[in-house]
This record gives sequence, structure tokens and C-alpha cells, in this order.
Amino acid sequence: MRDTLKEEHQIEVSVPTIIDRAKSLGFYIPKPERKAHERIVSTDFIGELVQHDSSHHLFSPLMHEKLYLITSLDDHSRLLLFADLFLEETSWHHIEALSHVFVSFGVPLKYYVDQHSIFRYVKDRDQKRPHAGYVKFTDDVDPQWKAVVKRCGSDVIYALSPQAKGKIERPYRWMQDRLVRIAMKESLTTLEEMREALRHLVDLYNNQWVHSTTKETPIVRFENALNGNCSPFKPLSQGIDTRDQFCLVFKRTTDGYRSLSFDGIGFRLPNARSYTETEIRISPDYKNNLAIFRFWQQGRFVEEHKIKPDQLKTVHF
Repeated sequence: MRDTLKEEHQIEVSVPTIIDRAKSLGFYIPKPERKAHERIVSTDFIGELVQHDSSHHLFSPLMHEKLYLITSLDDHSRLLLFADLFLEETSWHHIEALSHVFVSFGVPLKYYVDQHSIFRYVKDRDQKRPHAGYVKFTDDVDPQWKAVVKRCGSDVIYALSPQAKGKIERPYRWMQDRLVRIAMKESLTTLEEMREALRHLVDLYNNQWVHSTTKETPIVRFENALNGNCSPFKPLSQGIDTRDQFCLVFKRTTDGYRSLSFDGIGFRLPNARSYTETEIRISPDYKNNLAIFRFWQQGRFVEEHKIKPDQLKTVHF
């Protein structure tokens, strides 16, 4: 309401005034007391730590289906490095967030996430994972998202509780409160309309709103650190095809005819070696509606194949 009054009517009213008016008219619901944070993360540089998370919420009540908001936040500046809405949450959508951050800003030292199965394999919890039948303990296996993080030269640490991720939960509340009201006010009913509204909010958050803790807008704090050489962000390795970095990786072994199969699909690899473990690196080509299969053996690129995504049974982009 404060935002609307300021943007549309050039009237500045404080939040306490709006709350007092709402209370007097019977339109105020008190907020429940929140549990204190169990862990505080403090950083001195941009790129030292990126907090990454997702939120499942009915962002537009008129859509009658919940959306997933995936975001990445620089811990020092509070700058939102990535924010987008999706109809479903998949490992690939989180890898797309990594790709955007790494290409646009560089590779940070570490990522800070919760213990969702997309981010961490936990023994006895992830019974439906392909590793559950093997003698693998927690963190013995890297999920696809974590494998990309490590392949690009970063690392992961895990939050001990939801309360420990307060810095990214607060921007979620900031955007969630506003996005729901904008969706109702402007009658937003499609994913693209919601994404456009989100882009506007991210611009406001990053470039115009002064953060209550840092007393600076996130972009100013980020650029000051960058200009002051306070950034451990490092560029992606040169000369490597990004399709071999931001991809889903599976391993198979070729037979005596230099062939292998994946998801019931057979691949003949004339340039491969027989009876050799082969990495299959899979990424989507959205423009042509194809899935790109790049085959590697012992650090050597073998060849590339393309198939239709609807032929795949276990891989979803």
C-alpha cells in the first residue's frame, strides 16, 4: 500500500501510519512471533557467499496453482543475483540459476543452501534416489546441482535450520508480500505476467530500496565492493564449452560395438573406445526443442548427438 501511494499518487506515508489506520478499521492481522536465528552468517566481500533457495507459494491467487520462486542472493551486498518463477522445481532450474550467476557475475567462493535433496544427498532420507541401494553415506554422492557447483570451482555449505537462512528469507517476504498484491490488483493469471511483475520488483529491490541493515541500496553496496577490489568472484574457465559445465551428467560403459544406451535409447559412438566408462553430459536446446548429448571418455570429447526431449523418461528440463 505504501508503494502504491508513492508510485501512483506521489504521497509518502509511513508503514506505522498505515498499520494504525488498518487496526482502527479492523483490517490488521497480528504477525506471529518468529523463532530467533540459530546461526548468523557474516561476510566481508561480495562473492564470498551466495545464499540460494526456493519458495513454493500461491503468488497469484487468480492462477489457482502455486509457483516456485528460485533466487540467489549475494550475502554481503544483499543484491539479488538471480530471481525467477517456475511451474515446477527441478534440478535443471537450479542449474540455470547457477549458469546465470556464474556467467553474469563470476564464480563465488561458496553457496549457502538448505538440505533439500536437490542440493544434498542424505543417507536413509533419500530412499527414492538411485544411490539408495548402494553403500553410500551422506555427502558420498553429489546431486547434479552440487556437481555443477564443484565443477565450476565453487563449494557448498549447508544451513542447520530454516531460521539460519534469514538473509534470504527476508527478501522472500519482501517480494512475496508485494507480488501477491500486484497479482490481485493487476489480475495477473499467466506465468509470463508474473515473471514481468517479478522483474519489476527485483529492479526496485536491487536499485532503489535502501536495505534496513546495510543502510545502502544493494547495487550501490555491490559496486562499492567491486570498485574497492573486495570481490573473490572469479571468471569461468576459458575455452570450455558451457554445455559441458552446466549440464546433467550420467555415466555408462560402452560395449564391444562402441555402443551404449540411456533411458532405453541406443547410441552408436564410432569415435569411442569399447568397454570404457563414458560420461554423458546432457543439456537442453530450447530454441530447437532438442536435448543435446555430449559424450566424453577419460577427459576426451567423443561426439555429440541430439534427440527430442519427449523421448527421455528420467530427465526433465
